[in-house]
Amino acid sequence: MGAMTAKPLDTLGHLAVRRFLEEYWQRKPVLIRGAFPGFVPPVDRDALFALAGHEDVESRLVERRGRAWTLHHGPFRRRALPPLSRRGWTLLVQGLDGHDERAHELLTRFRFVPDARLDDLMASFATAGGGVGPHCDNYDVFLLQAAGRRRWRVSRQRDLALRPGVPVKLLARFRATQEWVLEPGDMLYLPPGVAHDGTAVGDGCLTYSIGFRTPTWAEPLDPWFARFAEHASLPGRYADPGLAPARHPGRLPAGMVTAAHEALSKRRPSRADTERFLLEYLTEPKGNVVFERVELEAVPTLAAFTRRVKHEGVRLDRRTRMLVGGVGVGINGELVTVPAAWLPVLAQLADERAVPSEGLARAPTRLMALLGEWFSAGWVHGRTEG
Repeated sequence: MGAMTAKPLDTLGHLAVRRFLEEYWQRKPVLIRGAFPGFVPPVDRDALFALAGHEDVESRLVERRGRAWTLHHGPFRRRALPPLSRRGWTLLVQGLDGHDERAHELLTRFRFVPDARLDDLMASFATAGGGVGPHCDNYDVFLLQAAGRRRWRVSRQRDLALRPGVPVKLLARFRATQEWVLEPGDMLYLPPGVAHDGTAVGDGCLTYSIGFRTPTWAEPLDPWFARFAEHASLPGRYADPGLAPARHPGRLPAGMVTAAHEALSKRRPSRADTERFLLEYLTEPKGNVVFERVELEAVPTLAAFTRRVKHEGVRLDRRTRMLVGGVGVGINGELVTVPAAWLPVLAQLADERAVPSEGLARAPTRLMALLGEWFSAGWVHGRTEG
């Protein structure tokens, strides 16, 4: 498998990325005709069906018959899927970029938004009339029509009440205000909170969804506090010399509340604490991602590994998440504190997802040892490997 070569887009069809970010990103929907002229989907229908049969692939099957909806979770053997002649069913495959190199390269075209926000590439195949119903997502998404046609209806309505008693989250009272039919290569951007409904027009409808992470502040609260408590130090111990006899032993002493509040308030999280947490939290792989560790007998010595990568360079595994901050490096949920002199090389690895041989020519032994550990874990590979 060769090194990734795709570069982030600087235009979306006729629309410059800079203008898109200034005028539309997080603000309002925009339809971009011909965003990918002559687009050929990297994963077609048959390949998508094959992926849906794998245990390590997250897939769902949604069917609609009248007002009745059903939802099933994969994996799905091919013969377990409905016939193509049946109307109104949709197969969704999540994290396509983690299972196919060309899909991963398509996702990298959207790295004009930082990796800390970029989530994954989902594919949706539908027969005529198929879709997942009117709903509202709380994240940014690009909806790229890969094959066939799909009608999208959108609304900025504030009424987001859901229909009760159905297995998928459907808006109870969806009222569309705009409508488009997308052809292959067309793309629709929707910011968070925009209600929408996509329906396949005819058979063979394949849509790619490029999603972005927009967690609520409540989501990282528990792990943030847990990590802070794990690493924070607070000297001292509660004491109450000269204590008077308790008149109400069942009452929480006001003096204890005051002492605890003053002591705990002395140790508040710093900006560096928050950055360390985010480097771990935002690089945590999804639950179904399993890296293939290199067998012990196949692990080269440090000297041999150094010679190899200084000759051919290194690249990140397509499933590896890596971010660089001022306090260190986050990679696949781990925080690594490194000398400042290493940051240019590691920043290049995070930015370009690869470092050529010349970029490692003067890399110190300890940095090569770190890269060797990541190689053994399956997080990085040689640039010409596979």
